[in-house]
Amino acid sequence: MKDAAPEGIAFTLNNKPVQASPTAGERLSATLRESLGARDVKIGCNAGDCGACTVLVDGAPVCACLMSTAQAEGRHVETLSGLVQTDKNTQALAEAFQNHGAAQCGICTPGMMVSATAYLRDKNSSMEDALGGVLCRCTGYRKILDAVAEAAAGGAEPLAKFGGMGQSIRRLDGVPKVEGREAFGDDVAPPDTPVVHVIRAPFPRASFEFGDLEGFRTHTNGVLAVLSAADIKGRNCFGVIPPFADQPVFAVAETRFRGEAVAAVVGTPEFMARFDPAEFPVIWQELPSVMDCDTAMEPDAPQLHSGRSGNVMTGGFVQCGDADRALDAAAHRVTGSFSTGFVEHAYIEPEAGFATVTDGRVEIHGCTQAPVMDLDSMEEILGMDRSRIRIVPTAVGGGFGSKLDISMQPYLALAALKVNGPVRMAYSRAESMQSTTKRHPAEIRLTIGADPSGRLQGFRFDGLFNTGAYASWGPTVANRVPVHASGPYQIPDYRAEAKGIHTHCPPAGAFRGFGVPQAAIAQEVLFDELAAKLDLDPLEFREINALENGVPTVCGQVFEQGVGIKACFKALRGPWADALAEVATFNAKGGHMRRGVGIAAGWYGCGNTSLPNPSTIKSGVREDGTIMLHQGAMDIGQGANTVISQIFAQALGCDVKYLRLIGADTDVTPDAGKTSASRQTFVSGNAARLSGLALRAEILRRCNVDSAAAVIEPMGGALIVRDGAARHEVSLEGLPADKDGYVLRAEESYDPPTRPLDKDGQGVPYAQFGYAAHLAVVDVDTRYGTVHPVRFVAAHDVGHAVNPMLVEGQVHGGIAQGLGMALMEEFIPGRTENLHDYLIPTIGDIPPIETLIIEEPDAHGPYGAKGLGEHVLIPTAPALINAINRAVGVQLRQVPVTPSRLKAAMKEARHD
Repeated sequence: MKDAAPEGIAFTLNNKPVQASPTAGERLSATLRESLGARDVKIGCNAGDCGACTVLVDGAPVCACLMSTAQAEGRHVETLSGLVQTDKNTQALAEAFQNHGAAQCGICTPGMMVSATAYLRDKNSSMEDALGGVLCRCTGYRKILDAVAEAAAGGAEPLAKFGGMGQSIRRLDGVPKVEGREAFGDDVAPPDTPVVHVIRAPFPRASFEFGDLEGFRTHTNGVLAVLSAADIKGRNCFGVIPPFADQPVFAVAETRFRGEAVAAVVGTPEFMARFDPAEFPVIWQELPSVMDCDTAMEPDAPQLHSGRSGNVMTGGFVQCGDADRALDAAAHRVTGSFSTGFVEHAYIEPEAGFATVTDGRVEIHGCTQAPVMDLDSMEEILGMDRSRIRIVPTAVGGGFGSKLDISMQPYLALAALKVNGPVRMAYSRAESMQSTTKRHPAEIRLTIGADPSGRLQGFRFDGLFNTGAYASWGPTVANRVPVHASGPYQIPDYRAEAKGIHTHCPPAGAFRGFGVPQAAIAQEVLFDELAAKLDLDPLEFREINALENGVPTVCGQVFEQGVGIKACFKALRGPWADALAEVATFNAKGGHMRRGVGIAAGWYGCGNTSLPNPSTIKSGVREDGTIMLHQGAMDIGQGANTVISQIFAQALGCDVKYLRLIGADTDVTPDAGKTSASRQTFVSGNAARLSGLALRAEILRRCNVDSAAAVIEPMGGALIVRDGAARHEVSLEGLPADKDGYVLRAEESYDPPTRPLDKDGQGVPYAQFGYAAHLAVVDVDTRYGTVHPVRFVAAHDVGHAVNPMLVEGQVHGGIAQGLGMALMEEFIPGRTENLHDYLIPTIGDIPPIETLIIEEPDAHGPYGAKGLGEHVLIPTAPALINAINRAVGVQLRQVPVTPSRLKAAMKEARHD
């Protein structure tokens, strides 16, 4: 007989009676997480938009954030952590999700698996309808659909749990994700931890004055501290690029964007649950603001920062040959002006974390893409020696660039030091969307020429990028875009200039591509128009002009191997021919539905542009034979934990199953650099390779073996080295251990070989590029201007696919984000600060995707491997736009291509 539940709101949670005493109207999600410890229930929006908090109530999927706890009285609530223990459907899903890599960052996985469990129990709806209430920003959904279909069919042969380079193995960190045990930023604080809430500006630009802050603190029951700029002992300033570090932790006297922080309140959980920020003593005065580049550059526009003339933050420039003269002589020219808007990262996990003070040291636990960069910033802001600061990253529920910048970290640290104890904070969805970085809006003017044979002859690119109120990664965007605006093509006469412009908008920062996707839209769309003028097939035109080994880029850089763009185009020849025939047959039927096929290409330099970019990886062997890998490259869903382990194991000569990973922690793990710019497989992978080789050399030296074929495995207190039929034993007993407890160790670094760019942008900006070409088929409903993607074929040169399953996962996820950018996503400050006004693709929006893996080994990559993360998004939007243009005979110049914009373009094309 089960124990009776105590008095209160009583219900059954995962087959056990529980009781809770919620406040009036308390959400079931809050009760489950904070009172009952069910933190596998995730909070992504608190509005029923994302579905991350989905639970089963009497067997039906429900958003726990939309249900009061009182409504659960007498009912049966199930969450992932309970289902995976007892429900065979959920257990089958857990296996299938790992087989397909359907859990990437893992933040949406509990909601997705709970919804899928309900589907498998009755199958009363389509799979897409059953899962449609849960948003995912990482996977592109297709892997999730494959996994649920596999579970519905009774399972399949499990994917290998362990293996070496080039093998699709399960994510090494996959089990916690599918069991609901993965701990994200808002999952690590103990219950009843004091809460930090930031007071933010309600206007794009405003002056402000505080009232009686001390009186508010002392006379408001539940307030523990109030923080402002006066509490900062170090520099009230942060930024990712030191010369442009210009964003205050707390604004002083004037704010520059809606959502900027001016103060913070620290209070008990009970007080903060009812706290109304309107009660905080601050008086606002709205001031004139500038929200776009053209207005910001007018002579009488308000200047956001001193020393930056005309609100121009910085610029980038690349030229070779004489673009203007070549364009004047070109047989054919095309010109276009293109516009893109802000795009929100929309990761399902808002910024969150926990901080405490231990023996005078402040420890910050939270979601981040760059723990050592966080440490650098906190050292300056807190005015403390870095030895007194520790950054312990949690799991990261999606980042895509925005979690490179610090967000909650300084407020947590300042609050913990102020109250001398633990504090926590989690951004609301609106707070996250107001205050964190976005993709840069761009205004691009481009002219391209060609000779009669179709060879490119002149290319001039001018771009303005709205970098918002503060620099963030704006300088990187301005420098990277001119290098990439050519695309992966041979262009002897080229000129490209990009400028970052300050406005009173949210800071624009890093978002999967650093400005390159915006530039690719202009370049690849005009390529189609130029091919049409030349009466050339679009794929043929691109192949004619594709970059090759031994041919200089627009920066004068020459790669003797690894230029894989032509191989990507060749892989698309068959799918392109098939799609053209299919489109012709479809459209011959007539009617309001028109089908089109488009193609586009892209390239992306892995790592920093002409700057040092090192990673360090440490490894060691304990006396009992355990092989430890200190892997500090943040895995935000892309698979770094698995890929870097596979590379290290290959170099060491052992199976991945023998490795024990130590994750990022600034106390115990060397700096593997930031997770950005598609650098981790390449840079940290190389550091792991070198660390593995160094440790292997030490082991083989001890048994006097010199063989590339020798394999290593731990056994008790020894390492066994097998060299063909020979067996050697390296005893570890009695060897002296270092401070980490290692009797053998290796620590190696890798920094890609680059050279600075000169005044004309000539040099060696990146040691490697990755290459991609995408084909998109779409249907356009001419009545409504709606676009329905039919399928994608994506050819990607990854040098060497370390883990092909993870390659496919990155391709799917990047295409989903590129599709969103092309067709629906447009952040408007003050208007789209939630996930029901700001639309991202759902499970019904992503069509089938075929991934063609191309392997043109890179000279510098670990075992030939190249980075991948950002490359996928770059050709996606222009491929879709070219498909739409071909379907309905328009020339689109602005994204997203909303129905109203497409209808207007079709009307203009018909001259109605």
